Amino acid sequence: MSRVLSWDLPVPAAGRRQPLRFGYVVLRGIAQVDFMPNAACGVFFVAALFAAGWQYGLYALVGTVVGTAAAYALGVERERIGAGLEGFNGCLVAVAFAVFLGPGYASTWVMAVAGAAVATVVTGALVNLLRPWSMPTFTLPFCLIASVVTIAAPGFRRVWHEGSSLSALPRSASGPATLDWGDAVHAFFANVGQIFLMPQWYVGLLFLLGIFVADVVAGLTACLGSVVGIATAWALGAPTPGVSEGLMGYNAVLVAMALGAVFLQRGAWSLLYAAVGAAASTVLTVAVTSFFSPFGGHTLTWPYILTTLVFLAAVPSFPRLRPAPDPA
Repeated sequence: MSRVLSWDLPVPAAGRRQPLRFGYVVLRGIAQVDFMPNAACGVFFVAALFAAGWQYGLYALVGTVVGTAAAYALGVERERIGAGLEGFNGCLVAVAFAVFLGPGYASTWVMAVAGAAVATVVTGALVNLLRPWSMPTFTLPFCLIASVVTIAAPGFRRVWHEGSSLSALPRSASGPATLDWGDAVHAFFANVGQIFLMPQWYVGLLFLLGIFVADVVAGLTACLGSVVGIATAWALGAPTPGVSEGLMGYNAVLVAMALGAVFLQRGAWSLLYAAVGAAASTVLTVAVTSFFSPFGGHTLTWPYILTTLVFLAAVPSFPRLRPAPDPA
């Protein structure tokens, strides 16, 4: 896939600089959360997570290191590891555990390390299961592990420190559904930050800058997804707090990038297709949230996964759309 106006860190030389090369791969792994095999983008992402809280930055680094190291130990193809494809699910698992289980507990650190290692195994299984359909694993390993652990956590006293379970029956939307300019701007950046479960607008801004550093077209597509997510949520009357905090639009950002800049050939038709997918994922976000509420689970990136799977599976039926060429 062609990159436009991109910038990356130089690849460290081989031989005696192996630790430096490993760090380079770890940065790529963090950047791959947003599809970018770019170490410079990873630097921005790490900075964003530390801006949200030093513990979140540390959890992200540890999760990516463990996932990448586990892939090396298990003999995964070096090309996959070098592209960061074995680190991003471990990164998300660790950050999710920090957010949902509390970052200051020893049990959370143990769960994060174990979860990141297991993510490598789950990724390997899904690579084989999805290969006949030429589908990537997306963030499915992260969603499977994080969903199981967060739903099960209230049943384990040494893991759960939040009091009563978060399970609740779905309720009808309530509260104001109007957006002023401040809410819209906050939502625009928070949509990008919530991909890493971070709601702060300035964190989302750093993530977005990292994407632009790696690929300007991907950055513009992320902006498109954020705008579509906000517009769809507002048009359907979603309560303002959820929209402003990015809870309604982060899946739209991922879907837009996946369909408009990563997995399909870039062009006007793929952008239109991406916009439709982004809108669909916004609706699906509410459905998935309602589905998980009785179990105390979380929406995570399930709407992005489900939407992108369906839209990519439909591509062979549409002659105006083409899969992106192999970046190799």
